Amino acid sequence: MSPIFSADTSQRFPDNFVFGGATAAYQVEGACQSHGKGKVAWDDYLAQQGRFSPEPACDFYNRYDSDLELCERFGMNGIRVSIAWSRIFPDGGVGEPNAEGVAFYHNLFASCRAHGVEPYVTLHHFDSPAALYANGDFLNRDTIDAFEAYARFCFDEYPEVTRWFTFNEIAAATLNRYVESTWPQGKKGCLHECLQAQHNMMLAHARAVLAYKQGGYPGTIGVIHALEYKYPYDPACPGDIQAAKNDDVLQNRLLLDATFRGDYAPDTLQIIEHLCQASNGSVEFLDDDLSIMRRAAQLNDCLGINYYQSRFLKAFDGETDLHHNGTGDKGTGRWRVAGVGERAVRPGVPTTDWDWIIYPKGLFDLMMDISLRYPNYKQLFITENGMGRKDQLVDGTVDDSERIAYVEDHLRWILKAIECGVDVGGYFMWSLQDQFSWTNGYNKRYGFFYVDFETQQRTPKASAYWFKRVAQTRRL
Repeated sequence: MSPIFSADTSQRFPDNFVFGGATAAYQVEGACQSHGKGKVAWDDYLAQQGRFSPEPACDFYNRYDSDLELCERFGMNGIRVSIAWSRIFPDGGVGEPNAEGVAFYHNLFASCRAHGVEPYVTLHHFDSPAALYANGDFLNRDTIDAFEAYARFCFDEYPEVTRWFTFNEIAAATLNRYVESTWPQGKKGCLHECLQAQHNMMLAHARAVLAYKQGGYPGTIGVIHALEYKYPYDPACPGDIQAAKNDDVLQNRLLLDATFRGDYAPDTLQIIEHLCQASNGSVEFLDDDLSIMRRAAQLNDCLGINYYQSRFLKAFDGETDLHHNGTGDKGTGRWRVAGVGERAVRPGVPTTDWDWIIYPKGLFDLMMDISLRYPNYKQLFITENGMGRKDQLVDGTVDDSERIAYVEDHLRWILKAIECGVDVGGYFMWSLQDQFSWTNGYNKRYGFFYVDFETQQRTPKASAYWFKRVAQTRRL
């Protein structure tokens, strides 16, 4: 979708702007249950489904050095990676760490440095150790304690890392498990548990931030949220306006309030109460929790935004009706949740094969909203953005011009936000290379580099060459 403003195409990104690719441990490493690594809930869940396996994914455990060489060669000066919690503490506890796992990440970070690629490291990317997940995950407050202990270990163990994020996409982790039932041990329409888990994970984030700052580590720390701007389908319809507000709190507002306020604004609390009533439950926000969160809210160094799409919401007064399009069968997705609303597509707005709306302006609206609503924010990073496609390798090349157009449009809106005074520190495309994609397997490809999952050969796509020029010239 083309931008609707006229921008100077020669406008440069700032000299310190980071251009990178993004990965996640479970989606790239392979070696899922070897080298001392403990299970995560996904291991048995995927095995039971029998649809696809995360082993060996793109074998990053053994091939990270060559992938980082590709980063260097194609102009990327940053990479998002995550530490697999169960590779460090196999059962999630705080007993003896797995020495081989600890050493693996030291070696990975050393390779990053050798190739001039700054590692931006996430502590938790959808992969709680299986024992903790089965025992309630972050609905169990013991997991909050375990996460803080794990974070403290990593801060001490890896002084070579100076860019930390606590969690990746708390909204996805909670919505997919407690509302959409597309994740292990999933439930449908359980809004109150979704919201409680979000709060508890933000408490865990706050405790890790305080530990980091109290430890005096010489770096930065933040959290990554998957955000979608929520528009009423009909801006003149009160029901649509309310549905947009409901979905905004469910995915964005609780998390952003927790991040930058450390508590919840009155209008946020009002909608939280409504959502809980809709699913016949309640949430508990303890005063001690909020005290910790308020202290941490002033100490976040940055916010990562994972942005793929926005949503248009219609009023909905029926029973929850959901269908997850995990196959790329265009037009099959449905999202109608009792107490929230219905996600719809306005005529003329393009979508991907997975029914994801292509709406770059939503990223601009999000960044402007955050900068105005939360003036204590310090810096934003676009930590994921990209297009899942059914890419084909033809005669040794991959023509993904559609992806190039998608990324270019989003980068133009980022430049517009910078022009408006928003501090944006960098852009990481999801993903560095084609990866295992959770509920989508291997059909949905996002990477700069095409991966033949039989041979593990990497082939640069057209987008890789295009992005290299942008990164090296800092111009679109």
